[in-house]
Amino acid sequence: MKLIPTALPEVFIIEPRVFGDERGYFFESWHSARHEAAGLPSAYVQDNLSYSEKGVIRGLHFQNPHAQGKLLSVLRGEVFDVAVDVRRGSPRFAQWAGARLSAENKHQLYVPPGFAHGFCVVSDCAIVQYKCTEYYQPQAEQSLRWDDPRIGIDWPVETPILSEKDRRAPTLDEIDPDRLPRF
Repeated sequence: MKLIPTALPEVFIIEPRVFGDERGYFFESWHSARHEAAGLPSAYVQDNLSYSEKGVIRGLHFQNPHAQGKLLSVLRGEVFDVAVDVRRGSPRFAQWAGARLSAENKHQLYVPPGFAHGFCVVSDCAIVQYKCTEYYQPQAEQSLRWDDPRIGIDWPVETPILSEKDRRAPTLDEIDPDRLPRF
């Protein structure tokens, strides 16, 4: 496994060692001891799976309290995956990092607790699987507007397909700072 740095030092692209031959391929998508040795979480409590069509943006979402670290993989298709530092007091507050994850490149993205997360489907459809370090807590879930000008994410779609919740999400400046995670 190789860790590839992003624009945010706490967010990593993970490139697994892939073993392929005429039958197909094999790789370890998660290995507790190797992740722990690399400084990544080794304990996850929940796995999630989502299917989306081209042009869908899911996010930006985070929880506070009960912040979730996430390990994301794409099982089918391709997405542009994004992490935004929303930790109050962080020197990188409101900064983002993005990566293309696909079934073809087999890259994963680690998004630590305290970061908002979202992705945009750039293929015809995508199946995204992610492990979480904390359980989903509906009362702690928060959304951040996908096109917040303060953050300035360069999404690969101009008119995304959004859920009603994501369409109504506030900008970072509209969120009460006491509702944001601390650095």
